[in-house]
Amino acid sequence: MAVIALVGGLGAPGVTTTAMALLMAWPLPERHRIVLVEADPDGGAVLSGALQGTLGNTHGLRNLALAARQGQLGEAFWRQLVDVTDAGSQDRLVLPGLYDPAHASAMEPVWKPLASLFAGIEAHRHDVIVDLGRRGAVGASAVLARQADVVVVVARNTLRSLTQAEVRLAAVREQLGAAADIGLLLLDEGPFVKEEVRKKLQVTVTAVLPWRPKEAAVLSDGAEQPRRFDAAPLMRSARSAAVRLQEMVAIRRSRLAPPPPPSGGGRAVNGAR
Repeated sequence: MAVIALVGGLGAPGVTTTAMALLMAWPLPERHRIVLVEADPDGGAVLSGALQGTLGNTHGLRNLALAARQGQLGEAFWRQLVDVTDAGSQDRLVLPGLYDPAHASAMEPVWKPLASLFAGIEAHRHDVIVDLGRRGAVGASAVLARQADVVVVVARNTLRSLTQAEVRLAAVREQLGAAADIGLLLLDEGPFVKEEVRKKLQVTVTAVLPWRPKEAAVLSDGAEQPRRFDAAPLMRSARSAAVRLQEMVAIRRSRLAPPPPPSGGGRAVNGAR
């Protein structure tokens, strides 16, 4: 199982839409689930966007602040999740973000136990995507990025967006250190190709998603789905990106795994028989 943190910069690069695309495209073996957590201190967008305001403010991150003070964070977390599948399968879930950025200060003592909770729910066959928005990888909520398996900066391949991505990458590297696994996910709106971006920003380009505004509006604003939306170019690319992220997590965990114990049959130590 995996914890993936997505980070953006200024200029609305498309972090939440990308997170929603990954959520809906993530390969799920039987009895596995994936949870998208909107942890952007500047506020979430799913309640008023993809969910079209149908839940009001009854579910979301803010409710966890009170629960944490009462020692009930674990129980409250599961109650706040919202199923975003049409079939009600309960395998693709969202924890909506703050509806008012003024509530961010109340979350400061919650980020660390929440990060520990994410690390623990893999035993329940859950993957987690954390949407940290444009500034969630710094400050109190940065613990969510530090404890993630992989951190991915999202940017459009335009000059403006890549300039912001360069600043964000520097900040994330400073926060997480040299050992962190950091990638870049590009939205293909501009003229710069993958290899140019890799050389300029000195970062692995994990995936490239096509610039498809009408398809993206389904994920960002709850627009009507076109026919065969699951097979649309955006969703096909999102599935490929999800597979690549899973591979990155597997490689990282293999690298960090403790070495196996020495096999038996060697010479006895100190002459013991």
